[in-house]
Amino acid sequence: MTDIVKPATRPANPRFSSGPCAKPPTWTLDALSDAALGRSHRAAIGKDKLKAAIEQTREILEIPADYRIGIVPASDTGAVEMAMWSLLGERPVEMLAWESFGKGWITDVMKQLKIDATAHEAEYGRLPDLAAVNFDNDVVFTWNGTTSGVRVPNGDFISADRDGLTICDATSAAFAMDLPWDKLDVTTFSWQKVLGGEAAHGMLILSPRAVQRLESYTPAWPLPKIFRLTKGGKLIEGIFEGATINTPSMLAVEDYLFALDWAKSVGGLAGLKARADANSAEIESLCGRNDWIDFLAEVPATRSNTSVCLKFTDERITDGATFAKAVAKRLEAEGVAYDIGAYRDAPAGLRIWCGGTVETSDIAALTPWIEWAFHSEIAALSEPA
Repeated sequence: MTDIVKPATRPANPRFSSGPCAKPPTWTLDALSDAALGRSHRAAIGKDKLKAAIEQTREILEIPADYRIGIVPASDTGAVEMAMWSLLGERPVEMLAWESFGKGWITDVMKQLKIDATAHEAEYGRLPDLAAVNFDNDVVFTWNGTTSGVRVPNGDFISADRDGLTICDATSAAFAMDLPWDKLDVTTFSWQKVLGGEAAHGMLILSPRAVQRLESYTPAWPLPKIFRLTKGGKLIEGIFEGATINTPSMLAVEDYLFALDWAKSVGGLAGLKARADANSAEIESLCGRNDWIDFLAEVPATRSNTSVCLKFTDERITDGATFAKAVAKRLEAEGVAYDIGAYRDAPAGLRIWCGGTVETSDIAALTPWIEWAFHSEIAALSEPA
């Protein structure tokens, strides 16, 4: 194989996984020494930390004061499932999907809950026809397709005078993109995405309209204890004040509090968005200077600034999946990029996390390595078997 010179500079942190994501740059394990370990989450110290996590989330994400914010089990998946099982069924549902997680919500609604639903689907790289969505019905959608790198450009497609509820899976969008709270009735995300928190905990954010639905409608199916948000026809307010449904990890809570403090130190939501935008701009530069790699998202306005998905377009590549895996493996072997292969259900390529906890200097250092790995694998293709 022709000797292809390796870049001189390496990323200081090679962690570009799309979940769990990179820790904040200033994170250390010692920073969690104040965690309420061995204490009940019902004790004053536990309640105070859980409530602080809720209120700091409200502050940074600029969530209206009359929206409830709860910490729930099972990550973003648990939060979405809790919302769908508790709120849906009162009217027909519009399901939007353009990647694997959205398709999973369609399966749950149509095959498990068996609700009258219309599916609006698109292939990886595209959005479905948002103008075709009927907001007289409930609507379930992801804001940012974590496995496709395709996001909705804004909330303009959501009707302001809608009759149905909007349920938004925002797990790789919260803390990196503008979320129009007046258009979102239920919003969910997980700690391990944009802020790089520990896994297993989700956030459930309810508008007053969502609370009204919960208190006026009872689903036809039985609800497991872990999904119950009401008692006696009234919202269980404690869930949204730190009294979690099941026992949380106080070490993970401390880790989330650290991430929230760090987020404030870099300018809150505006600072986090700017960091993600700067990171994704480095990937745009990579694609702009090479004709063999491109965004999976076809329309620039729909390109994610967090879970950036790329495809190889060189016509010499006959087996895209094998080639992409070889590039990712080569980069990992060099210690310059971990876990950047495309999601297992997505088209072959790379997926590079560009959220705010990643330093732009590391993305800038990574892109020449991607060029090196590409050319190295292309050269290997021409070698005799």
